[in-house]
Amino acid sequence: MMSPEEAGSGGSALFAGFRALGLYSGPLAHVLRFHRRHREFYLAAAVGRSFHTYNVKKLGIVAVSNALPENITCLAADRMLVFASCGSFLYAFARNKEVVHTYKGHKADVHLVLPFGDHVISVDSDNVLIIWDIQSEEEYMQLNFDKSVFAVSALMHPSTYLNKILLGSEQGSLQLWNIKSNKLLYTFPGWGGGVTVLQQAPAVDVVAVGLVSGHIIVHNIKFDEMLMKFQQDWGPITAISFRTDGHPVMAAGSPVGHIGLWDLEEKKLLGQMRDAHSTAISGLSFVQREPLLISNGSDNAIRVWIFDGPGGTGRLLKYRMGHSAPPTKIRYHGQNGQQILSAGQDSTLQSFSTVHERFNKSLGRGSINKKKSKKKGLQYDTMALPPITTFASEVARQSDWDGIIACHQGYVTCTTWNYQKTSMGIHKLKPKDFSKNKPLGVYATAVDITSCGNFAVIGLTTGHVDIYNMQSGIHRGRYGKEKAHESSIRGVAVDGLNQLTITAGSEGLIKFWKFRTTDLVHSTNLFASPSKMLLHRDSGILGIAMDDFGIIVLDIETRRIVRRFSGHQGQINDLAFSPDGRWLITASMDCTIRTWDLPSGCLVDSFLVDSAPVSISMSPTGDFLASCHVDDLGIYLWSNRSLYSLVSLRPLPADYEPSVVMLPGTSPSQDVAVTEEEETTDEMVEYDSPDQLGEALVTLSTLPESRWKNLLNLDVIKQKNKPKEPPKVPKSAPFFIPTIPGLVPRYASIEHEKDGQQSKIVDLGVLAQKSEFHMKLEEALGNSNYESPISFLKDLGPSNIETELRGLSPDGGGSIEVMQSFLRMTEAMLNTKRDFELAQAYLALFLKLHFNILSSEPSLLAEISRLSPQLEEIWIHLQTLFNQSLCILNYIKTALL
Repeated sequence: MMSPEEAGSGGSALFAGFRALGLYSGPLAHVLRFHRRHREFYLAAAVGRSFHTYNVKKLGIVAVSNALPENITCLAADRMLVFASCGSFLYAFARNKEVVHTYKGHKADVHLVLPFGDHVISVDSDNVLIIWDIQSEEEYMQLNFDKSVFAVSALMHPSTYLNKILLGSEQGSLQLWNIKSNKLLYTFPGWGGGVTVLQQAPAVDVVAVGLVSGHIIVHNIKFDEMLMKFQQDWGPITAISFRTDGHPVMAAGSPVGHIGLWDLEEKKLLGQMRDAHSTAISGLSFVQREPLLISNGSDNAIRVWIFDGPGGTGRLLKYRMGHSAPPTKIRYHGQNGQQILSAGQDSTLQSFSTVHERFNKSLGRGSINKKKSKKKGLQYDTMALPPITTFASEVARQSDWDGIIACHQGYVTCTTWNYQKTSMGIHKLKPKDFSKNKPLGVYATAVDITSCGNFAVIGLTTGHVDIYNMQSGIHRGRYGKEKAHESSIRGVAVDGLNQLTITAGSEGLIKFWKFRTTDLVHSTNLFASPSKMLLHRDSGILGIAMDDFGIIVLDIETRRIVRRFSGHQGQINDLAFSPDGRWLITASMDCTIRTWDLPSGCLVDSFLVDSAPVSISMSPTGDFLASCHVDDLGIYLWSNRSLYSLVSLRPLPADYEPSVVMLPGTSPSQDVAVTEEEETTDEMVEYDSPDQLGEALVTLSTLPESRWKNLLNLDVIKQKNKPKEPPKVPKSAPFFIPTIPGLVPRYASIEHEKDGQQSKIVDLGVLAQKSEFHMKLEEALGNSNYESPISFLKDLGPSNIETELRGLSPDGGGSIEVMQSFLRMTEAMLNTKRDFELAQAYLALFLKLHFNILSSEPSLLAEISRLSPQLEEIWIHLQTLFNQSLCILNYIKTALL
């Protein structure tokens, strides 16, 4: 069992980091590899502290590497290994997963890596170039360059140039080095601009050089001759790749997300792929001998383009895409807990699957006019709506009409979205009061959708709360005579049966309205301004986050405040309920995620994260908590430990200091978490319940009912189970030789067979022996300690118990003294009030078996007369308690509360 105090070193006792969703690419160029055995191309892309490996055929994720201590700064690969730099260290990964080599020697951050046969070359920011032996991890050679003269910015190995590398500099010059002899062979003067990219062309001796100025130089390094020169007006060249399927085409990337395609035969621009990415192009790779171009960018997207059209430009074939800007709001969609809807600062609404990435959906960007937006393109789209601030979704009627309602930052119109069609919906919901005149500072702040999926409730900064029909988009009503509140609406919610609408205003009032008639039912003053509100529809519990960093829990049935919590040191960004409504989870700008237990009113879990959580959502199945964070593109899943291990939710002390928990990586972190948990569990001592909680409490035994319930009916059960016919003796087989029964088989002699008739009189000598229970009762009669015979009876089955009790009478080999000892044993069980049902069952069977003897023996009658009042007193006390409980239950069931 793990308690929060003991989980201090591990952070949270309740939640363990599981994996991250929606992370696909970063600012580093991807690496393309060919697997000879699989006959397939794979690409590796760095994402934070690890890298993903995808197959090019389906762009499905194949492997996720183990995480490095810091973010990856450079990525490269050869036929067997993948090299990734992190700080001043260089790591080699085998099987796309585990680190097999570590190269230590740099004193600054590594920013360039080049595999080179049995060696690997790395360059750090101090302009130190080191050549490493891959297997031995030893330094083969080191070259130091003066930063002011030759600051290395690009690195490549020209094809067929044995032991030679070409270096590009920020000053614009190039140097050709022989690394075996450690000699500078040739210096190219450059073209007046810093070198950003060096790329080998399909032709030998030809290299493409990308410059900061936007020029691309195709140069013959054998004769130091410029073959052609191109210019792109989009800024520095970020990536270059050559097509190798028979078409002389070169692709070049830019910092604004455009890709330029250049015809090398005609020496002219072939076409432009504008807005291929919303941010800078990080890497470009044409697949060997295929018309496929792979691009990735820092907008968290990997795209595969196919060149099969007549125009020479590519069309999008496959992609993996997440948010290009941090998410602002996340919510689970549906009841199966497999989809998470996420709204980001990039104005998109996306759905991420917790099962597999192929089920991810992008619902696109919000737009005032879709047709005009498509004509203008992504870069110059003036019709784009601002980012979504909050939304609500319902699956009840999503196959018939739009099931998602969203409000946008600083925008009075709310938009509908269709999950089935994965697109923006057909309605734009806006009050008629603001259709003609557009006052400044009026925008939608809160939305909710009814559980039936038919109506949407929208709150504005002006205090208006309106109802709209989701199917037709028609305005259906407004709460209040003019306004629902005198100030801005901070939250709206509708209960599960469409009976009540709850609104929260910034003036500190919570108002309850009849949903259909829009009449005010009740108003509660919080005496502080609420910032957020969340309703758990199944339990009718309303969670309210306040501007003073406090939390109020309100019951919508009684309309009273039932809990108050405090402890956060910053603005509360989001709330989430567990599916059963027992926990309220809050996320705050103080970088903590706290779990409050509502029945006990205590804080039971708290942990810190590196980046403040912006939004959280609990799975409807209770298995995961999802969170998104400030300046982070991913959605992080935390597994609920209480579902698969023993978690003790003890209240945390007031001075509890939560510890920092690392955000989970993109691969499920099972092995480490399980190992740590097992180690912690081994150190814990499990709580053992005592046999009796208190001496005054009547306590039952833990034996199953079958051991004592049918003791009085054993004769009936035996009669029912009696066989109808006696077992038939099988016919004798004459070819079998008769044997004498025993452990060692022996053949029977003729004299043995013809021996005299066996006597049918049963010898009672064996039965006359005292049983173990008989001896224990005799011993207890002397020392008055009946623990031993009681425990002996507990281990016996019903038939054995009857046999033992039947043998207590003088006719069965017992004595009056032993029967007297048994009655005293029953009295001892009633005095201790333990094993209460066993004492009743044993006594009932004893009275049934020995009624005649008991009535004729004065000593036994004296014991029974002493036992009877005690038995009656305990039973009257129990009956009184039962009657009280039944009365209370009956009142609760029938009374109108």
